[in-house]
Amino acid sequence: MTPLLLAPLGLAALAALVVPLAIHLRRRTEEVPVDFAALRWLDPLPRPRRRLRFDEWLLLALRLLLVAGLALLLAQPAVLGWESDRPQVLVAPGIDAAAARAVAGPDAEVRWIAAGFPGIDTAMPEAPGEVSSLIRQFDAELPEGAPLAILVPPVLAGVDAAPLRLTRKATWRIVGDAEPIRPPAPAVPALAVRHAAGQERALRWFRAAAGAWSDAPQFDAATGDALPPRSRVLVWLTPGRVPAAVTDWVSEGGTALLGPEAELAMPAASTALWRDEAGRTLVEGGPVGAGRLMRFTHPLEPAVMPELLAGDFAASLRDLLAPPAPPPARVAATAFAPAGGTPPFPLPPRPLSAWLAVVIALLFLAERWLATRRGRFAA
Repeated sequence: MTPLLLAPLGLAALAALVVPLAIHLRRRTEEVPVDFAALRWLDPLPRPRRRLRFDEWLLLALRLLLVAGLALLLAQPAVLGWESDRPQVLVAPGIDAAAARAVAGPDAEVRWIAAGFPGIDTAMPEAPGEVSSLIRQFDAELPEGAPLAILVPPVLAGVDAAPLRLTRKATWRIVGDAEPIRPPAPAVPALAVRHAAGQERALRWFRAAAGAWSDAPQFDAATGDALPPRSRVLVWLTPGRVPAAVTDWVSEGGTALLGPEAELAMPAASTALWRDEAGRTLVEGGPVGAGRLMRFTHPLEPAVMPELLAGDFAASLRDLLAPPAPPPARVAATAFAPAGGTPPFPLPPRPLSAWLAVVIALLFLAERWLATRRGRFAA
């Protein structure tokens, strides 16, 4: 370990050591004189020359140590290199503690992957928490050469979408029997088509797509300007100027897909959202307020847009309209093994102020006991 001072200017307070010295010389142990009658018949002797004399050395030493300790406390002492180089083992919640201890061995320090990294002897955490972030934190707080092993179940919960990269090559061990992971079903949009009279021909593409998404399709079509709830996707096929009510509906969190004949200025942040194999933009759009506004760039005719007849049209339309899928929270542990290579983080020094404060308190109590003990001022 390497000692250091975080605020070395605090040692300037050592100049206060002259204070207890001066007080000690000024207020030495008093000797109370006792007069008796015969003394007045004696001739006074010459007063002896005063000499510098220290008494009660222990009390003086305690007072000097007390002042020096306060000066050292102001300098904020700390140590570097205090970290243990024992093998560290992290255990994900869900693994039996006895099994984890048996795998880790007697020399390793075993902790749960939980806030505060409690020891394996404590109760298992109820929730997995943010496993990825906790592993990264524990790795960053370890010294550079400390070995690290991580015990996880076959299916790991509480992970984020970013790959797990650490500052060291950690041992990744899977404990327990594997269980299948079922991918979440894709979100199914609910369509509300608004069209002009005589445009029923274009409805068939959206009705067919809704039927392909679910056995009980959520689809309705009507003429007019009545807007659906914002939980549904508005497909606006009416040609001409788009009413302001539609853009307000989108700004408040709705999702709208306009037909190619809709007249509306697209958002400045519009990008190509769907392209064909040749690279042509089929749908463009971008955010408007809290919602999304999109528009077909080609007429909804198979001769112009052959993708309408493609087998993946329904899936492509669903991926366009459905909200973004949340990042995975459960992954197969074999696919989430960490990689090394991240630069190590400099570890902060450990402050010793708390321990020094305890020592100062003990010195103060000892000084008070010596200074006020019975018999100190005896004649």
